[in-house]
Amino acid sequence: MTIAQLLADSGLPLLEARMLLERVLGKTRAWVIAHADEVPGAEAVQAFAAMAGRRRQGEPIAYILGEREFHGLDFVVTRAVLIPRPETELLVELALARMPANADLRVLDLGTGSGAIAVALAKQRPQARLTAVDVDYAALAVARVNAKRHRVSVRFFCGDWFGALSGETFDLIVSNPPYVASADPHLAMGDVRFEPQRALVGGADGLDCIRAIVAKAGAHLNPGAWLLFEHGYDQAAAGRALLEAGGYTEVQSWPDLAGIARVSGGRAAPAAHGNDLE
Repeated sequence: MTIAQLLADSGLPLLEARMLLERVLGKTRAWVIAHADEVPGAEAVQAFAAMAGRRRQGEPIAYILGEREFHGLDFVVTRAVLIPRPETELLVELALARMPANADLRVLDLGTGSGAIAVALAKQRPQARLTAVDVDYAALAVARVNAKRHRVSVRFFCGDWFGALSGETFDLIVSNPPYVASADPHLAMGDVRFEPQRALVGGADGLDCIRAIVAKAGAHLNPGAWLLFEHGYDQAAAGRALLEAGGYTEVQSWPDLAGIARVSGGRAAPAAHGNDLE
């Protein structure tokens, strides 16, 4: 069976089928297209059939391939972590805007998962001192692999939000916490079915983790430092209200490329004669 026939008979969209076959053959997309009449070996055909079968069952491409691109970097992903999503790049960009180049800043990523946010920040701001926390050891193992892959220095701790960081303060805290409501029907749809529920669900209204972060972050933020967090498409107003109630200043939300408010944040109260971090 030729490459063209394999792709046509896979039962998958052509783009997805090509991605899987490229991995099996260790070839580029251009090569696969140019060699459509070539006949792959039996081993390759079998491996491709197994991958295609997993995809037809709904398993995300990222888990099948074991990686996903995020902020221009390729990250290892397993079923222990959420798959990095394009909308989370907004959180990274907002954080970078508050991290002057070459500044010796202490930055904390809460609920790091694959480490995508922390590693992306460390790659762009090598002078910053990144700390990343997750409650799951398996997720932290993936994050450590990604930090090593991209040759960045990140401190990793296992704990529940700030539990492992007693007495530590930071110049910026970022988080993409669980924020899906427990009864949200999307949890039973698409890629989300295969992702770890503990990294998705944030209680009955999806805001439990955000409440905990906003309530506890103040003790770990230096004066004038920012707290930024991602949230659901309809949670911006609630997120801002929590920040305002917590005494944060300059509270606002930012839209993603689709115009949906995806990140909210605010600043810790400045010191009486301190220097604000812009």
